[in-house]
Amino acid sequence: MAARTALTDHLPAGLDYLVACSGGPDSLTLAATAAHLKSEGVLQGRVGAVVVDHGLQPGSDEVAADAGEKCAELGLSPVIVQRVQVPGTGNEADARQARYEALEEIRAEVGADYILTAHTADDQAEQVLLSLARGSGTRALAGIPEHRGRMLRPLLGITREQTHAICDGLQLHPWHDPTNDLPDARRNRVRHELLPVMREVLGNGVDDALVRTARLARQDADLLDELAQQTLATAAVQDDPSVLGGVDDRVEGRAPLVWDLRRQVVLEAPAALRSRVLRQVAVAVGGKPPTAERTAALEKLTAGTGAPGPVQLDGRVSVTRIRSEDGESLLRFRGL
Repeated sequence: MAARTALTDHLPAGLDYLVACSGGPDSLTLAATAAHLKSEGVLQGRVGAVVVDHGLQPGSDEVAADAGEKCAELGLSPVIVQRVQVPGTGNEADARQARYEALEEIRAEVGADYILTAHTADDQAEQVLLSLARGSGTRALAGIPEHRGRMLRPLLGITREQTHAICDGLQLHPWHDPTNDLPDARRNRVRHELLPVMREVLGNGVDDALVRTARLARQDADLLDELAQQTLATAAVQDDPSVLGGVDDRVEGRAPLVWDLRRQVVLEAPAALRSRVLRQVAVAVGGKPPTAERTAALEKLTAGTGAPGPVQLDGRVSVTRIRSEDGESLLRFRGL
């Protein structure tokens, strides 16, 4: 079956995995396929499951318990059902953050190598359209990555229709999340309204074209990110730019993180690299990826026009244009 091929192509045999399972058709397909490969000895490490109960719907505890039972019946072990507190307003983004934090915490506790999630080609097509609507750049158009940190998404090459068919064929009885039908959710409107119209107008191949766009954009974005790192290594005043991406372990009371860049080096870089360098350093000192509006403000600061700052970024980061002791113009990123 397509899911079997997807897992054998993407998962090293000797590692330990935890399947993130909601009980829906996509994640049940993933759980059943992983369990089958484990029973055949194709996957040689431990293969377990994690069910996260967000507690946002009546009866969510029963749904989570049922999903856990299904995973255990399939032969996955260990099976962990975890209730989480969703911060903020309880919207989709808040729930995702709480879920991913819980998944990583449980992965570390049981010593698994990776969490497997059941995103499909349909999710990828929807993500590309949502990114297009926001006027996003290449990285966002790359959509959902197959691999990020300790998360693997082996089903990105198969469709939601296929996962439903697999569940039917295996006589599994998945749960259908009622929030997937809410008319006020943007992703749901893309799924139920926009994509059907696009298929009617552009043909049924539009989904495959969107997935292909994501794959091609990812190749370009990966190369541009690598080139941006090289530019950063030249622009950085600090001797060791390798700390980028590893500064989330700041402790209370520690001095603010400061990162200085040679402004002229950044200014002379091609626009696609310059914007990446500015975003990378903003994140490196503890901030969030700047919005298009904040990135434009950083570009203006880099160009040397207007006030020397500070430009304030989300995550308590400020950026100013300063002069070094020898008179060189620098961009100082300061994470508070």
